[in-house]
Amino acid sequence: MYAEVIIPSALPKNYTWSVPAHLADAAKTGCRVEVNLGKSKKYAGIIKRLHEGKPEFFETKDILNVLDAEPVVYEEQLKLWEWIASYYMCSEGEVMAAALPAHFKLSSETIIVYNEEYGDDFSALDHDEFIVGEALLIKKELNLSEAQQLLDSSHVYPVINRLINKKVCYVWESLKQTYVPKKETYVLLNAEYNNEEKLSELLNNWTKAPKQMELLLSYLHLVKTEGEVTKASLLKKSGASDPQLKGLVDKNILRIEKKIIDRIRYLPKNVQVDFELTEVQQKAFEQVKNELQGKTVCLLHGITSSGKTNIYIKLIEEFIKQGKQVLYMLPEIALTSQVIRRLQKHFGGYIGIYHSKFSQNERVEIWNKVKSGELRVILGARSSVFLPYQNLGLIVCDEEHDASYKQQEPAPRYNGRDAAIYFASLFNAKTLLGSGTPSVESYYNATTGKYGLVELQQRYGDLKLPPIGFIDTRKIVQKDRSKIILSPQLIEAVNEVLERKKQVILFQNRRGYAPYQVCGVCGWIPQCKYCDVSLTYHKLSNKLVCHYCGTTYPPVHSCAACGSDKFIQRNFGTEKIEEQLQETFPDAKVARMDIDTVKGKNAHDVLIQQFEQRRIDILVGTQMVVKGLDFDNVDLVGILDADGLLHFADFRVNERAFQLMEQVSGRAGRKEETGKVLVQTSNPGHPLLQVVQQHDFKAMFNEELKKRKEFSYPPFSRIIHLTFKHKLKEVVERAAYYYTEALKLKYGQYIVGPAEPVIGRIRNQYLIELLLKLPRDTKTIVQCKKYLLEQIAILHQNKSFRSVTIVADVDAV
Repeated sequence: MYAEVIIPSALPKNYTWSVPAHLADAAKTGCRVEVNLGKSKKYAGIIKRLHEGKPEFFETKDILNVLDAEPVVYEEQLKLWEWIASYYMCSEGEVMAAALPAHFKLSSETIIVYNEEYGDDFSALDHDEFIVGEALLIKKELNLSEAQQLLDSSHVYPVINRLINKKVCYVWESLKQTYVPKKETYVLLNAEYNNEEKLSELLNNWTKAPKQMELLLSYLHLVKTEGEVTKASLLKKSGASDPQLKGLVDKNILRIEKKIIDRIRYLPKNVQVDFELTEVQQKAFEQVKNELQGKTVCLLHGITSSGKTNIYIKLIEEFIKQGKQVLYMLPEIALTSQVIRRLQKHFGGYIGIYHSKFSQNERVEIWNKVKSGELRVILGARSSVFLPYQNLGLIVCDEEHDASYKQQEPAPRYNGRDAAIYFASLFNAKTLLGSGTPSVESYYNATTGKYGLVELQQRYGDLKLPPIGFIDTRKIVQKDRSKIILSPQLIEAVNEVLERKKQVILFQNRRGYAPYQVCGVCGWIPQCKYCDVSLTYHKLSNKLVCHYCGTTYPPVHSCAACGSDKFIQRNFGTEKIEEQLQETFPDAKVARMDIDTVKGKNAHDVLIQQFEQRRIDILVGTQMVVKGLDFDNVDLVGILDADGLLHFADFRVNERAFQLMEQVSGRAGRKEETGKVLVQTSNPGHPLLQVVQQHDFKAMFNEELKKRKEFSYPPFSRIIHLTFKHKLKEVVERAAYYYTEALKLKYGQYIVGPAEPVIGRIRNQYLIELLLKLPRDTKTIVQCKKYLLEQIAILHQNKSFRSVTIVADVDAV
């Protein structure tokens, strides 16, 4: 018997190993196996398929061990991996590396680290475990190749697996520990004092140690109110110390016990949807159900604040009652914190969250709960599509237009929304896409009948969409001719809103203090030495930062070209706005929400809750503040630099700008009052701004469709974007032209480029780009992808171009 195995490495094709007779019963599709590749490299791979066909061109090696009794992934996931790999032009190994938590991926480079808590009593270990354990005790860490030399046998993986399970060691992978159950220390009353009489006797005859008496009374009170008492909560509540608790334990009155608990606290499991939909929402809900009976995908186009989430909740309730699992996808982790509170209220412990801010341990815990079917609803970012659902019934993809659904680096460069639609089809499940400003492609699919379409054009409570006013910044002259941050009209509007005890959101899509500074004498601009971009000044850390490679530099005080110290700061980021707001409105509480201020797992949640509780008056932020957040008390939204959204060299620039401005304006006036939106721009006559002012999605869509048809852009074509990278400019240019000449033979009419991008060098690699606009014909697209990969292999045969990296991005965003 032979096994096709996926290993977490970028192999263009899956390798085949033979299954020895003694492992034939244990080997199942979806289980992890230990395999050898090359002379010494070992991996934990996953069996994709078992078959009897002996490979023709090479001698197979034996699988060394089977690591799991039950499959880690199901067949549907393996099909999803295969689809992503073929569609997005990457390898199944790269998809596996993205899909699995680190604990499931072992390779010969994996480092195992000694667990100090285990101590040095190895009496419970067998011979092989003892040898590795003793080496770990002395050296503190080993990689798997070293462990193999110690054992002088090929069976190192099972030994390491047993040592991990016995907590002798753990895996150190990118500074993250492998899965260890979390333990909490609980305090319990000794069994003899469960008798009321004994307990009364003890308390009545107490003479010494009044502090211990207080501690015991606190314990008895907590047991009554909370049921179980943790050591931490007891000491906090009673204000007692460890020695006082130890005194009660030594007297055999209390005892200490460690219990395994979930890292993520779950609420009791119950479904309680205690609201009614409005008449308009109910009608939309019935239409959605109707559309999903005939089609697998439906688009719900509901304007901002129309109550789309309520419709999702009602739909999820129906699927849970059928015993199905539901995936609720959101583009940003920032959004999960508000939505989870709404969903937990209705679905309690049936719901779990999954995204990249969780530790590897937490991810394994959720993975196993989804696999067992214990969690019915998963709320997550794009990576949640990889979880091992066993009975998926519905995927809700909220804010489906958002570019964050597309993975950029590293491969697989997949779109979470499109992967979800394919994944749902494997279960015969339904997909509901929702957005106030759908992507042109999705709306086109809905209007041409590929998807169902339901429109919800009335805001909750029949509120009107906020009026949008423009402030012409050309009429306001600054002394230093720098760009205006807060215009007099905006300042007046903010003051008026603050007097009414309402809140303000200000939006600027640049973080940092000053996006670039210029020498006032000769025009020199400080640039990153590894990228062709100007450096952004961050005042809080007092550093210049490259937003492309992350390198930081000390601030520049004199010009490198002419020596002058007269620098002008051009443009402005969120940090500078925050500073100016604090000067202009000293009594208001100002907060900033961008990637620099929300770094921890719960940082988003804390900031959002403070804003909800009105402990913040003015919130300034990047696009994080735009997306789907629901605040009752916001009466004014300001877009500080609309020009920055309209001047990008990208065919989607108008669609993106419309979506961002419409979404930002949707944050205003969500309850009772309408609110208003002010937009600062130097070009108030721009055609797109007129469409935004009318909140007219259809006008934007029709205009975009006309232009895209003319120039053959999606949805009328499929685009594949190729980027060539190399540290020498002439090499990358030659490679790109050489490659393009080979493509022209077959696909000449679809090629745009090669050309240097706007930013021609990133991380010391020069870049050249090539774009293919292919017709929407599956056969042509599949053949072209195959041909592109063949030509990459041929290019790499050429000695001069062997080190040129070529990145293919399908449906590039």
